[in-house]
Amino acid sequence: MLDVNFNNGLIAAIVRDSATGATLMLAWMNDEALRRTEESGETWFWSRSRGELWNKGATSGNRQKVVAIKIDCDRDALLIDVIPAGPACHTGAYSCFDDRGSQLDALMHVLRQRSADRPDGSYSTYLFNAGIDKILKKVGEEASEVIIAAKGDDNGRVVSEVADLVYHLSVLLVEKELDWSAVNAELRRRSDAH
Repeated sequence: MLDVNFNNGLIAAIVRDSATGATLMLAWMNDEALRRTEESGETWFWSRSRGELWNKGATSGNRQKVVAIKIDCDRDALLIDVIPAGPACHTGAYSCFDDRGSQLDALMHVLRQRSADRPDGSYSTYLFNAGIDKILKKVGEEASEVIIAAKGDDNGRVVSEVADLVYHLSVLLVEKELDWSAVNAELRRRSDAH
């Protein structure tokens, strides 16, 4: 286990999205939470209000895969880089420090709910019910519409068509049980390689 200085049995753990660098949350760890985090590769914390260990995402599905754990210079705080499987905040926001989150995060949250619940009358439900071939067809159609719009002079139409493409790509990611964080991580990997 990492050599850290616990204060009254706890250490602050700042959790950060490894792909975007965004701060997601602050939580507390005791020695058992830190040990479980290191062993499982997922974040575990100590709830001061409930007086118990908790595994982030165990009930919500919004797990956090640990990429790296860094210790500050005084060894009394941790910075944990993670790949989040969904929103970090219990409110459903991407980050506990931004109650708005990003539009992509909000979209992905809604699409995951549509995929799970399949409410009647939802276009997203229609796509998920139609399956991968229909989703792929729509991605192709929207990509073509972006190209056509970009050949013209109406930038408003370009933005609208790109938004349609991003929506359909998001549906594809949910269908494939992926997230934009995986795309961000790949872009970061490519950036680091250049």
